[in-house]
Amino acid sequence: FGLAPDEPLSIDLAEAFRFIEMLRELGVQLINISCGSPYYNPHIQRPALFPPSDGYQPPEDPLVGVARQLQVTAAIKKRFPDRLIVGTGYSYLQEYLAHVGQAQVRQQAVDFVGLGRMVLSYPELPRDVLEKGSLARRQVCRTFSDCTTAPRHGMVSGCFPLDPFYKDLEEAEKLKEIKSGSKD
Repeated sequence: FGLAPDEPLSIDLAEAFRFIEMLRELGVQLINISCGSPYYNPHIQRPALFPPSDGYQPPEDPLVGVARQLQVTAAIKKRFPDRLIVGTGYSYLQEYLAHVGQAQVRQQAVDFVGLGRMVLSYPELPRDVLEKGSLARRQVCRTFSDCTTAPRHGMVSGCFPLDPFYKDLEEAEKLKEIKSGSKD
């Protein structure tokens, strides 16, 4: 959904709008908006500075991917103000995630800010932002992509660089070897 048939790198939300209209007719209230595929173009779905070990260098600055997701989500929310819309792709924003998310909600561009990778490294982030008004910067996801590399090699997904639980696992050493290119 969302691509121009004649120009697959261009956004065309006509098909997505038709699909969401069908969801509306079925009574679906909550809709999560995501872009791309984690298998074919992960830089679109989850913008990151560091690709997974079997991935590719992003062809664009990750902020371009974040902006694209924000724009698409805002367009969908504008078209369907009666649906609850969840936006994604915020983790790359790191310590700016809460500021951008708050602005998007205030501008009625989204109803909820969805968090994926960020909650692997920092599950308390929403609480800290709401209760303390600040972040624990050392826990913020830095988009190292270990949470993707590990399961692609048969290991559990988690934040190996930042979470002590995963850092102390036996698999952490194996993950380091994979990332360094060691075949041992």
